[in-house]
Formats: sequence, C-alpha cells, structure tokens
Amino acid sequence: MPHAGPVEPAANPLLQFDQSIAFDRIAPDNVSPAVELLLSQCRGAVERVTDPATPADWEPVVLALEHDTQRLSRAWAAVSHLNAVADSPPLRAQYNSNLPKLTQFWTELSQNLALYDKYRSIAGKPQFGQWNPARRRTVENELRDFRLGGAELPPEQRERLRSLRERESQIATRFAENVLDSTGAFSLVLDDAQQLAGIPEDVLEQYREAAGADGRTGYKLTLHAPSYLPALQYAQDRSLRERLYRAYTTRASEFGPAEWDNTPLMLELLTLRREHAQLLGYRNFAELSLVPKMAQSVDDVAQFLRDLARRARPHAQREIADLARFAADQLGLTELKPWDISFAAERLRQARYDYSELELKRYFPLSRVLDGLFELIERLFSVRIRSDQAPVWHPDVRFYRIETLGGELMAQFYLDLYARDHKQGGAWQDDARGRWRHETSLQTPISFLTCNFSRPAEGRPALLTHDEVLTLLHEFGHGLHHMLTRVDEPPVAGIHGVEWDAVELPSQFMENFGWQWQALQMLTEHAETGAQLPRALFDRIVAARNFQSGMHLARQLEFGLFDLRLHSHFDPERADAAALQALAREVRSEVAVVFPPAEHRGANSFTHIFSGGYAAGYYSYLWAEVLSSDCFAAFEELGDVMDPAQGKRFLETILSVGGSRPAMESFIAFRGRAPSIEALLRHNGITG
Repeated sequence: MPHAGPVEPAANPLLQFDQSIAFDRIAPDNVSPAVELLLSQCRGAVERVTDPATPADWEPVVLALEHDTQRLSRAWAAVSHLNAVADSPPLRAQYNSNLPKLTQFWTELSQNLALYDKYRSIAGKPQFGQWNPARRRTVENELRDFRLGGAELPPEQRERLRSLRERESQIATRFAENVLDSTGAFSLVLDDAQQLAGIPEDVLEQYREAAGADGRTGYKLTLHAPSYLPALQYAQDRSLRERLYRAYTTRASEFGPAEWDNTPLMLELLTLRREHAQLLGYRNFAELSLVPKMAQSVDDVAQFLRDLARRARPHAQREIADLARFAADQLGLTELKPWDISFAAERLRQARYDYSELELKRYFPLSRVLDGLFELIERLFSVRIRSDQAPVWHPDVRFYRIETLGGELMAQFYLDLYARDHKQGGAWQDDARGRWRHETSLQTPISFLTCNFSRPAEGRPALLTHDEVLTLLHEFGHGLHHMLTRVDEPPVAGIHGVEWDAVELPSQFMENFGWQWQALQMLTEHAETGAQLPRALFDRIVAARNFQSGMHLARQLEFGLFDLRLHSHFDPERADAAALQALAREVRSEVAVVFPPAEHRGANSFTHIFSGGYAAGYYSYLWAEVLSSDCFAAFEELGDVMDPAQGKRFLETILSVGGSRPAMESFIAFRGRAPSIEALLRHNGITG
C-alpha cells in the first residue's frame, strides 16, 4: 500500500465516488482527511434536514441524508476492508484513530431528537401506508433504531450511552487485533521432514515456501488455517499436534504476552454491554440483541438450542465413542485427546468410506471450481458472470461483474481467496457499496468476498478441499444476497435490514450444492487427468456427508449456548477469568462431547461474538440452517436441485427482496408455510 503524504480532496482516492475504488492508490494518510471532510458534510446534511423549514418527507429528509451518509459509508468500507486484508502499523493507527469519530457520529445521529421527530412525522402522514414496502420498512427500522440508540433517554443517559458505544467499538477492534497479532506471532520451523510424516506433499511444499520466504531452510508451520488444520489432520507426530493445538487454543490469553491477553477486554466489554442494555430498559444484552431479530425472546432461543441438543447430542456421543474405539484399536491412542480428533477422524473416514481429503482435493482445482460455480449461479438465477477490471489491494485479488442476460450491469465483486500475512483469518462477505436508485441514476452493488485458502505452490494449480468448496459456496450465498437485490433503498437493499438470525439463510442454502451430483459435475476436474469426479467417489462422499455431523452440531450448540448465557445470565461485574472458564465448562457439560484441557481459552479468540457482530446472536447459524435446509428441500422435492424456475422463485421471494420485508414473510412467500426443523435434521442424518 502506498505511504504518500496527504493529498488535496479532489485527488484523495477515498473521495472519488464516480469510479472504482482506487485501492492501488489509497495511503494511510488519506484516511483522516477523507473522514473529516465526509463527517463535516454529513453533519451539514443533518442540520439541513432537521431545519424546521424542511418538510418531513422522503426526498427532503431520508433521501437527502442518505446522499451524504452513503458516501461516508462507502469510504469507510474501503478503509475497514483494507484494515482486515492488508493490515499495517500506519493503517491500523489511522483506523483506530478514526473509528471513535465514526462511532460518535452514528451515535449522535441515532440520538438526534430533531431527526427523530422528522421520522415520526413522516410515519404519521396519512399517505405513509401507501408508500412502497422498502420505503416504509426503511422508516420503521429507523424509528426502531432511534429508540435503541437512546433518543428517548434523558440527556445524561444519552451521553453515557454515547461513551459506552464508543468504548465497545474500541474494545471490539482491539480484541480482533490481539487475535490477529497472537496468531501471526507464532511459528514453528522444523528441519527434519520425519517430524512431518503423514502430511501431504502439497502442504509440505507450502511449509517449505513459507520458510523460504523468511530466508530459512526447512518447514515453517503457523497458526493460520491453511497451515494449522492440515497438521492437525495428517501429522503422525502426536507431540507436534499437541504443541500446535495448545498454541492455537491459548491465543490472546494469559499464556502469551500480556498486551495480547483478551481476558480483561472480554470482561470489560460484557460489563459495558450489560449497562448499555439496562440503560435502554432491557435486563441484559441478549434481550437488547434480539429486538431486531426474528427470535422473540431469550427463552425461545434457549429452548431452540436445547431442543436441538436433545436431538443431536445422543448422536454426537455415539460418534465420539466410535472414534475413541477406532483410535484405540487401530491407531494405538488409548486416550483420545482433543489434538487427536482431526487426525483420528480423517483415518476413520478413509477406512470407512475409502477416500481421503487428499484424494478428493485433486478434483477441485480452483479454476474449475470457480468456472463451475459461476455456471451454477448463471443457471439458477439467469445471470452472467464475467471478468472485469478495477484497482486491487493485492495481485491475487480478482474482480468480476454480474450482468443480466441482456448485458445490463447488475453488480460487481472482488474475490480475495488466499491466506497471507497481515490478513485476518476466516472467510467473510462485506459490501463495498449497496444498490441505490436515486435521481436518474442507479448505483449497482459491489461486494467483497474474502477467504483464506492455501496459496498454490509455484507452478501448480490451487487445490481446494471439499470443506473449502463449501466455504466458497457459503460466502457466495452472502454475496448473491447482497448483489442480486432489486430493492432501491440502501438501508433495506441486499443484506441490509435483514434480521441477523436470517442473514445466513442464502449462504447456508448455497452450501447444499456442494453435496449434489449435478453441481459437482460442474465444479470438478482432476488436476492431472482432467476427469470429472467419478460417481463412485461421489457416492462415498455423500455416504460420509453426515460423518460426525452430531459432533459438529454439538460444537455449534456449545458456541451458541455459551454466547447466549454469557450475554443473559453471566454477571461480568462480579466475575473474573475463572468465572468465564467455569461458564464454558458448565455449557460443555450440558451439550458438548469433546472436552478440552484446562488451559483451553477458546473464548479469547471468539471473534464472532466479541468483535464480529454475533454477540447474543451466534445461535443465528443454527436457526438460519433450519431456514436454509427447508428452502433447499423445496428444490429436492422437485427432483431437480438446479431447476431454473425454482431458482427464479428463490431469487424473487428471498434474495431480491433483501430487508424490505420481515424475513419470515419472505420465507413463507417461498415455502408456503412456516419453517420446519425436519429438513435440517435429515440433512444431518439425525432421525428419531
């Protein structure tokens, strides 16, 4: 990233909104001038729309304010994205110094009584009921958010809420930075290849290249997923697996440098969140979190999780017992430890289903997977995906466009697929900008699609595991939700305005195609021979689909229930690190089947709930899986999971309407009834 000095506003790449984001020219020094100018413009817009002389109506209030806040959001989206994928000390400093300014502005906006009055006047107009659904929903959501933002609080409480939100935002950022830094700080360089026995050659080549990049010989292992996960899955050296596991599960804890220990941050954040909720009249943060979600109450969510646990845990207990027997009988592991589970599971899968992940990934070269994925999307939703051009932040990044069959631009997206230093782990979708029809022009949406797959060895194709293919399908589901919207109002277009516990519906829906013969014929091509995936191998994969699905569900239920308990019944003001661990153990005793060692500190790197927007909402993954499984069942019932007519219905009733109506209405419009849990249980092989 360039590090040039400040530039004039006209030349600042963060202030150029009539062209593609100039990622190749954005420098850290551009951030503060852009933020200051855009905030000034936004505050000016607020003054104009709240002037008593300004009519309380859509164009003079909502549309006028949207013009400037959209520009601020777009510029900050670029900065936030760069901070996540190209972290550097100068950029981090700019991000952290400007984040409080934005938090303060959005908090001020949500507490502006004059603006609140304008929106109440708009909603009170006789003709409001005749407005189109997207505009009505926008105003209704804004009124809700004014209340949640503290607009109805006394002045001193509004001020306290402002300070709480600012500090919460700072802690969330610091939490993620500590995870990133503690993950990046660990490396293990081995000289003896015998210590890496069992690890596939392409992964060994990755380790060799990582060591070479540091000017060293041998093999460099890190805690980044493409390095860590294969070692846990294939390394025969049990002590190596244990060493990596303990390093990974104690990241950002008291077992490392004090400046990276997230424990104090977690306790402080939980305390602030509870006070935040209580200021607004809720008993705890979980109650506050559920206000804009589909779920009606904390008890409803707890009952959903426990009912699912009641169905899933017996299966998980049988699966872990089965794995322990296999490990003892076939691998000599008389006591199955957490760092043995991935290794033993891979061996059991090979023995039981006669295939290995190493064999399977040869059929998933990235180029073929992408071509097939684009073909699948084109067939289902009657669009075309083409390569496009735009400045990017790294040479690996690609840029594409989605068009109608007539060639009209619908959306564009960046694809950043490989893990690298200074890039946050995991996979995600975020929006660079949303769809917006204003005046005489249409702003088309742009999406960021980010993963952390293994970079290919020099001269070889990038190969994906089947799990990585599912991840790619998942993130594209989010992207399609954002990009295929037909809603013209940004606050409810695409993923915006969708209840948080429904936002995973399209992503988990798309994962289902990774298990379908029709789809995998399009997504596969052997890296050496060019052959498609053989039917016999596909049948073994499908037979193994529910391999340890009970264990997977139990793990998700553990995360979901821990998150819910943490934000509802846990008292952070009277708690310490030991209390956090005690709660984690209590939840495990109720729903888990795998029990880690005492020093396990998974919560310290649980970015979803401490820095990623899923606080008191991690259950959303499981609830959305109920919705997505039920939606996909509609395709299965037709006997053609790639039926274009059914794809059109899914597009028109769910994807394209975004947040312009309640998610339950969208689901019922597609399915014709309320959701059922049965398809989720069937897809996971859980019956009875």
